[in-house]
Amino acid sequence: MTKQWKSWIALAAIAWAAAPAHAESLTLASPDGKIAVTVSDDNGQATYAVSYDGETVIAPSKLGMLFADHHGFERGLEIAGSVSVANDTAWEQPWGERRLVRDQHNELAVTFAATQGPARQMVVRFRAFDTGIGFRYELAEQPALAGEIAIVEELTQFAVGEDTTMWYTPSDEFNRYEYITRTGAAGTVDDAHTPATFRKASGIHFAIHEAALVDYSAMSLGALRPGTFEARLRSWQGGPKVKTRAPFKSPWRTIQIAPDAVGLINSDIILNLNEPNVLGDVSWVEPGKYIGIWWAMHIKDRTWGRDGIHGATTAETKRYIDFAAEHGFDGVLVEGWNIGWDGDWFNNGDLFRFTEAMPDYDIVELGRYAQSKGVRLIGHHETSANITNYENQMEAAFDLMRKVGARAVKTGYVADAGDVVRVDENGVRRYEWHDSQFMVGHHLRVVKAAAKRQIAINAHEPVKDTGLRRTYPNWITREGARGMEFNAWGTPPNPPSHVPMLAFTRMLAGPMDFTPGIFDLKPNERAPLRDDMPRGDPANRPQTTLAKQLALYVVLYSPLQMAADLPENYEARMDAFQFIKDVEADWEESIALAGEVGEYVAFARQGRKSKQWFLGAVTDENARDLVLPLDFLEKGKRYRAQIYRDGPDADWDTNPYDIVIEEKTVTGGDSFAVRLASSGGVAVRFIPVGK
Repeated sequence: MTKQWKSWIALAAIAWAAAPAHAESLTLASPDGKIAVTVSDDNGQATYAVSYDGETVIAPSKLGMLFADHHGFERGLEIAGSVSVANDTAWEQPWGERRLVRDQHNELAVTFAATQGPARQMVVRFRAFDTGIGFRYELAEQPALAGEIAIVEELTQFAVGEDTTMWYTPSDEFNRYEYITRTGAAGTVDDAHTPATFRKASGIHFAIHEAALVDYSAMSLGALRPGTFEARLRSWQGGPKVKTRAPFKSPWRTIQIAPDAVGLINSDIILNLNEPNVLGDVSWVEPGKYIGIWWAMHIKDRTWGRDGIHGATTAETKRYIDFAAEHGFDGVLVEGWNIGWDGDWFNNGDLFRFTEAMPDYDIVELGRYAQSKGVRLIGHHETSANITNYENQMEAAFDLMRKVGARAVKTGYVADAGDVVRVDENGVRRYEWHDSQFMVGHHLRVVKAAAKRQIAINAHEPVKDTGLRRTYPNWITREGARGMEFNAWGTPPNPPSHVPMLAFTRMLAGPMDFTPGIFDLKPNERAPLRDDMPRGDPANRPQTTLAKQLALYVVLYSPLQMAADLPENYEARMDAFQFIKDVEADWEESIALAGEVGEYVAFARQGRKSKQWFLGAVTDENARDLVLPLDFLEKGKRYRAQIYRDGPDADWDTNPYDIVIEEKTVTGGDSFAVRLASSGGVAVRFIPVGK
């Protein structure tokens, strides 16, 4: 089919969408004509369906919502009107996977009117992109929806088919998002966080998620019947799912669609469905690389509190600052610096003091010392999910961070899911979920308070990413999945498939502070520093080769990238460390080149500062040969490729340190062949010849 025919089809779809009121069915097509959304009021119910190249992706599925004290939108509905528009614009990210983002979509806003009960209307706005769709609910102010509205159910369904392959993490278990990704037929899955990724038998891939999660409860997927999921919203303790008032807009429900796995990654839907930057000039948000007093605690070299060898001391922090300054790092993270870490901090979040340093940590002096070396402290606010305690101190805490020159703060919410502490207006201690409407609001309050002091936020144990970094560019990165720390003490540690799985699931949501770069791949086999601080189980270790650790800097995107290991471990392998020093953290362009979910993935990214290209590829437990196109390089131009690849005897289990570091001359437009070892990888820097 020619591009001209696709354009005519798309325009015809828009014209059809402007059908007269009370039409039984409306259709919206993507700009390239491959994706079609059909909206209907069949049998008095609002439904939608999605197809790709004529194949059903989402079978007819219900729309609507129910309220506690108002008439909802479930039955007795008819299409009362529709409005269609097309958009093709571009916008610039202050930092990100790519500098310029194209927003090309067709839009259809459908008004559903109630034919029973009080007069009321609900608009469902659909946007179709070439890489998927988004839709949201919009309720205008109207007499039938006066006062506070309590949403008790969102009726959105996703009929994916029970035999469709699904990759997901469970949504109703204690450890929030931090689970090894599971694989199964959709018809066997009871509940799942989003993003959840799917593959049809034909090879079509799609992922369900949400965008612009503001003043609403996060959505997970709950099985309604085998192969059909319903939007599941987290309730307030003893209350509804969402408290709101008309007018209001829900978050966007998103379905990314592609003919293959890689197509899911090369999509900007989540960002495009968020509002533009509201902070104005954000040149103070500084992407970069950092080191920190962090991994030492996980491998039990140091402790957060003073019940061992305290890590956050003035002397130790100066050692890290000196290392950062010598090797060109932008920041030094220090955990365990403030009052509250002694004893059972997990269960005593109300003891944390965010402006009171430990006696052996001179934060003012360290802020001065860091800046004298061209480095900044990165603050750390662990709350143990005692939100009221943190919010009571938050303004003063950010004032202190600004005083000592910090431009970023890592926040933490370590607690079991459902154990977030909120003290209500009557002084009653309440417990909320990590992804509840209350916590969605809290994270935004943190981001706004930080922005007033020109501070960026890196949230750990967060609410999931839904693209709000576009609207609030100081929300620079977050965790929200199993990170590197699970390789120090996790049972089990992250498997070899973990990273190529994250690339097609969690990473579809946005940046992740995974904290890569571990060079001592068997940390628990070393002798303990003190008898009372024994190492963990030797089986807990990064299940990767050294080359794969380097490749993570290209494969797993974060504008704040940590070199997570100890300075002495880098000093022992300065040849491999050179790639971490050279690789950038902010990109002009990013392209997923190849991959399959949970098996392998390869990326090319162009540095925003240097305009040099970097390539990274990783595999699961299976060694494999890759031939990757160098089409991202200027065709016919010669480049010096600095290559860090698995050696001939490399194996994550038996020989993880076997690495070959070499240079070759390559030509843009040709291909790059490489062999990846079991749980191995390759990292490459391309330097134009003659520059």
